[in-house]
Amino acid sequence: MRIVSWNLNGVASCVNNRSFDALYPLKPDVVCCQEIRTQQEFVVMNDYHHYWFHSNQGGYSGTLIMTKQEPISVSYGFGDDLFDCEGRLITIEMESCYIVNTYTPRSEENLRRHQFRMEWDKRYLDHLIELSYEKPVIACGDFNAARLDIDIYPENTRMVFNRKGYATEEVANLEKLIDNGFVDAFRELYPDTIGSYTWWANRRNKRSEDRGWRLDYFFVSDEIAGNILDVIHHSEIQGSDHCPIELVIDL
Repeated sequence: MRIVSWNLNGVASCVNNRSFDALYPLKPDVVCCQEIRTQQEFVVMNDYHHYWFHSNQGGYSGTLIMTKQEPISVSYGFGDDLFDCEGRLITIEMESCYIVNTYTPRSEENLRRHQFRMEWDKRYLDHLIELSYEKPVIACGDFNAARLDIDIYPENTRMVFNRKGYATEEVANLEKLIDNGFVDAFRELYPDTIGSYTWWANRRNKRSEDRGWRLDYFFVSDEIAGNILDVIHHSEIQGSDHCPIELVIDL
């Protein structure tokens, strides 16, 4: 199975710029998109089933999953409008696993939404644990936190402490996923690799100089961690301030 996860920073612009053409050669079984920023629905990739979860606010947030094979079931959010009104989570059930597509909320400037983020992280962990009682889970998306020091370009580490997206508690909550039986798929294969970033700021040649952050992940139930064949950061694919990441797993 091949799964691609990509924060698009706007799906319409990616379609207009034909950014998805670069995904077809990968032949993904599932494509998980975050930050679609639209309330419209249209064909993004031909010959895929499309499952949209829109934010109540136009031009903001939202997620999309596209699958080659029709899922057994699809669910949207946690079932609580406080957390679901921004369209940040879709769960699909496949024969061999659950796939959870996530766009984690940021704490924003001055940690304005930090408490909301903390509550989200708790609900999210509970959701994954509950799913894992039935089937293995593959969770992916933009988690808006850099887990390890080597996931941040060294010059950027001065910005980390108690700032949006990188507060100590947010990083600790990523570790809680691991403590509860979910493996960081990229680090499982490449524990010491430096410079594998997935997001770059849109200023000062950050991307061309590869001065980025690893904010996008696959977390996989540890019972199927041995089936991970590869995790690829497709930094060569343009169209967003994030690059698509790909999980190759034998299920």
